[in-house]
Amino acid sequence: MSSVLQSVSRRLAGKVALITGGASGIGAATARLFAQNGAKVVIADVQSSLGDSVAKEASSNSQHPVSFVRCDVTKESDVESAVDAVVSAHGKLDIMYSNAGVTGDSSGHRILTVDAEELRRVLEINVVGGFLCAKHAARVMIPKKKGTILFTPSVVTDTFGLFAHTYTASKHAQEGLVKNLCVELGQYGIRVNAVSPADVPTPMAMKALGLDRKGVQEFYAQKSALKGLLLDENDIAEAALYLASDESQFVSGLNLIVDGGYNLRSA
Repeated sequence: MSSVLQSVSRRLAGKVALITGGASGIGAATARLFAQNGAKVVIADVQSSLGDSVAKEASSNSQHPVSFVRCDVTKESDVESAVDAVVSAHGKLDIMYSNAGVTGDSSGHRILTVDAEELRRVLEINVVGGFLCAKHAARVMIPKKKGTILFTPSVVTDTFGLFAHTYTASKHAQEGLVKNLCVELGQYGIRVNAVSPADVPTPMAMKALGLDRKGVQEFYAQKSALKGLLLDENDIAEAALYLASDESQFVSGLNLIVDGGYNLRSA
């Protein structure tokens, strides 16, 4: 192994990470990358078969086995059990990546057609789920006086009028939670940050836009200020890797927008 690869593999060496929504999209890409960089990774998701498959695949390219635990982030008992399972297996939790989320249905694009139950569903998964992940991560991180909590809001936290009200409200709530937690948990040495992606070609985005993978990438490339590149899940995973690693040891309260400057063009 070259010295460069050895260096890369040490970026999360000795760290333990729990990634919700880790069975597909950004979560799966991040699970693979964290594992390749030396972390002991546990994937949490409601998609059991897919989660098991991703865990086995990621294990084949990492120093440590990647495991899977079924977890519905809207159920506190599930989140609590997932965190306890990680601590029981690995003795600690260094990184909580609260990544599970939904876009919501098309009714959320017009205030007069928003279905109240759909709003509650989106908020329950995106906001309540994130809150519960942070709560139980903090529960085990505070006594250790260290840890990192990450969220995945969206470029909608810096752009307006382009996405559903339900989704936009939930993602702004996530960003607010990041900043509040940063202030509260900093005294315990816990860092709290966010990675806000643009339209990444995940299964969720493809379904929402009615496009295939290449279609989503080309659709976004037309809007991005940065030309010559196509955005994918790995770009978000790389940003999460930076925020999870000791390279960002004094970074907290940051909402890192990964959108190729799109938010500036639409400001």
